[in-house]
Amino acid sequence: MRLVLASASPRRADLLRAAGIDFDVRPADVDESIRAGEAPEHYACRVAFAKARAVSERIPDHLVLGADTIVVVDGEILGKPSNADDAGRMLRILSGRSHQVMTAVALLGATSSGSVDETCIETTTVEFAPLSDSQIAWYVASGEPLDKAGAYAVQGLASRFVTRVEGSYSNVVGLPVSLVYVMCKRVGLLLS
Repeated sequence: MRLVLASASPRRADLLRAAGIDFDVRPADVDESIRAGEAPEHYACRVAFAKARAVSERIPDHLVLGADTIVVVDGEILGKPSNADDAGRMLRILSGRSHQVMTAVALLGATSSGSVDETCIETTTVEFAPLSDSQIAWYVASGEPLDKAGAYAVQGLASRFVTRVEGSYSNVVGLPVSLVYVMCKRVGLLLS
């Protein structure tokens, strides 16, 4: 039985490798549009499951891991910014306050003892220092926030703005490794 990561994210792959988890990569292409009135937790779980299902349908004899990470402030989902102005808008929202980073993890496929269909979610609270307009402009100009949920990378240049992380740090990077380990161990994929 082989684990397959349904993501092209280099950060997720790096996190799994650092934890000594062996896997293959098969990116999923799914619609990640938010549905009207959809709760953040439901959205993240739905998208993570859709990613796992899209890959599982192509390779049915594998265990597929799908994940989706979102940033949530006052119930609003901050996805990847559409452009530099949108990144600046998101950073102004995050400035000087706490927000939640949620990653849904879906495990789907076949094991020696039967089929697996499980979705879990991890939530981490992150606090930002107050950001000046010049700090936001500098960070946006770096290009780093443009392909990140919530317009920041906690492991990158934005680390200078993060004053507190309560919960799983790897979750904020893009994958709650401890949760993935427990889920894989539970289905017999990881024995150590």
